[in-house]
Parts: sequence; structure tokens; C-alpha cells
Amino acid sequence: MRHKVATFKIGRTGAHRRAMLANMVNSLLMHGEIETTLVKAKEARRFAERLITIGKKGDLHNRRLAFSKLRNKDAVKQLFDVVAPEYAERNGGYTRIYKLGFRRGDAAEMCLLQLVK
Repeated sequence: MRHKVATFKIGRTGAHRRAMLANMVNSLLMHGEIETTLVKAKEARRFAERLITIGKKGDLHNRRLAFSKLRNKDAVKQLFDVVAPEYAERNGGYTRIYKLGFRRGDAAEMCLLQLVK
């Protein structure tokens, strides 16, 4: 039974899903916004907001935690040096989702996931 299990499976294995979300959040941190499907964006939002909260703490332990999730030194540096200090006074709600309509090829609902400035 799936009682209280909160995970979007997104039709992928666990390792593929973790790698995909890490890549999406790396791009979000480096560029400020990404265009993706709505289901992927909702899951990436959860992942990104947890990482930004970790980044706000700023010590070595949390830097290592973030690196274990993102696996990219440049993204971790961007998270701790640029992104997290912008949200020092904010308690959550670091991202927003704009719906863009449906993709032409398969009618998947597309959206823009971006960091709130």
C-alpha cells in the first residue's frame, strides 16, 4: 500500500529520477529558470526548495549534503554563494511555476519553473 508515500514516479526508475532531478535543479540554479513539463516541475520544485533551505545554513556539513544531491561543484558554489543569500529573509516559496500550455508533439502540459527574485 502507498499510504503517505509522497513521490512523483514520473515513469522512471529511482536512479534515473534522482539523476534527472539533480540535472534539472543544476540548470535551475545556474540559469534561474527552466522549461519542462508540469509533473517534472512540481517534483523539481520540491527538490530545489529543500536545497535552497540547506544552502541558507551555509556550513561545511550542509555544503557536503548539497553536493551529494547535486553532484556538481559549480551548482553547489552558485547555490551557497549567490542563490541562498538572496533568500536569507524568506521562509520558503523560492520558486514559481508558470503554465505555458500544451506541447505540440504529445500534448504534455508545459510550464516555466523559475526562481523568485
